[in-house]
Amino acid sequence: MAVRQADVVLVGGGVMSATLGMMLRQLDPSLDIVMVERLDHVAHESTDGWNNAGTGHAGYCELNYTPETEDGDVAIERALQINASFEVSLQFWSYLVEQGMLSEPTSFINRTPHHSFVWGEKDVAYLKRRHEKLSAHHLFREMEYTEAPRDLQEWMPLVVKNRDPMQPVAATRVRHGADVDFGSLTRRMVSYLESTPNFELMLNSPVHYLARRDNGRWKVRVKDQKTGVTRKLEAGFVFLGAGGGALPMLQKSNIDEARGYGGFPVSGQWLVCQDQEIVRQHYSKVYGKAPIGAPPMSVPHLDTRVINGEPALLFGPFAGFTTRFLKQGSAFDLFGSVRSSNLRPMLSVSRTNMDLTRYLIGEVFQSHKDRVAALRNFFPDASEDTWKLQQAGQRVQIIKKAPDGGGKLEFGTEIVAAKDGTLAALLGASPGASTAAHAMIDVLERCFTERMKSPEWQERMRRMVPSYGENLVSNEALLRTVRERTLSTLKLSG
Repeated sequence: MAVRQADVVLVGGGVMSATLGMMLRQLDPSLDIVMVERLDHVAHESTDGWNNAGTGHAGYCELNYTPETEDGDVAIERALQINASFEVSLQFWSYLVEQGMLSEPTSFINRTPHHSFVWGEKDVAYLKRRHEKLSAHHLFREMEYTEAPRDLQEWMPLVVKNRDPMQPVAATRVRHGADVDFGSLTRRMVSYLESTPNFELMLNSPVHYLARRDNGRWKVRVKDQKTGVTRKLEAGFVFLGAGGGALPMLQKSNIDEARGYGGFPVSGQWLVCQDQEIVRQHYSKVYGKAPIGAPPMSVPHLDTRVINGEPALLFGPFAGFTTRFLKQGSAFDLFGSVRSSNLRPMLSVSRTNMDLTRYLIGEVFQSHKDRVAALRNFFPDASEDTWKLQQAGQRVQIIKKAPDGGGKLEFGTEIVAAKDGTLAALLGASPGASTAAHAMIDVLERCFTERMKSPEWQERMRRMVPSYGENLVSNEALLRTVRERTLSTLKLSG
């Protein structure tokens, strides 16, 4: 059987692999790139529009990125970093639109104001302090704050209609927030890649074997699920961007850097409304505070969504307990990921996070009536018969060794790369897709180190991302310049 030689193998047909493929294509058009996907089309797991929140996670409305400190202050550092990372994605998408590689931007991104909304004196005081801290920084200068009923009626009519007038409430707004259909975005990027030379997409082709040869190159075997034919690939660089499926493949690689990593899978569900009479009355993303004991990805929010061009409202997510790493994965995924190197961290996390486990199991057994009751905190007039339950995507949170030898559960994303730069994997979840461009630049710098230092690649990177090499958190003038361009190009201003 002939071996298909390639420069790069991208495992997974989601937003991360597609973003890395697009960047590499611009940096070196001669690279031979193969993308392998286990399903029959790309962007159908975590990247699909119905499987994620679609929020351009910029820290504008997500209160879990700005936790309250023990002394009553608000920590904003993570929100600043996430906002700056999302600006990198906006720059990259703007470049692709300007170059004609992506079509009309409204096919994948739409201006949708981002709101935070809280009730009760304690949370109102927190939100006011949060606004004071964030709006003092140039990244968040456009953020507005209000407790005024007239403003709230304008900003979020469904949320305040028939609400108890004696209940203290407050909200913030950033007008240029975005709703992103990451599924449509990814399918368009992969379609462009397919139109270029030296690119091959293999669908229905899960990875069955991954090993490093003595010469440093990687052997990859995939089996076509339709024909039963096994194909052998060999590449100088492999990227594992397969969402929850990345961890098992990282373990197969046997690189030293993978030792100790485990995963904690979490499922999700949405309440969905497609009654256009209701949908037309709400045009924003409204985020609240997560219930005590809930994981960060379970922050409740009522969202305008535009998926495959169709508007809808989503509320949730409602988390759930699962042992699957992928929506279309196996119930044995979690057990199959246990290794001698990660057994202690995983057992440690299971012992110290029993409250989280009980919360997730409790979420599974909620009734439709219970879920709609939670929705009524955001939409007091919600009716049970206009909302249906829809399954969201799977998320695998990172478990890693703690300094004491135990385990630590982390809610975020992390790049794990071989020290020789021949393999990298992306683990974790939120903010995930929104920061794909920033994450893939990290992969490039760690795995194509010398080439990234060359004048040619430096120049090409700055064409794609004008702020490359600079810090938007500290450079206000540059932020103003790049934001003016991206908001205009992507039609997010107004």
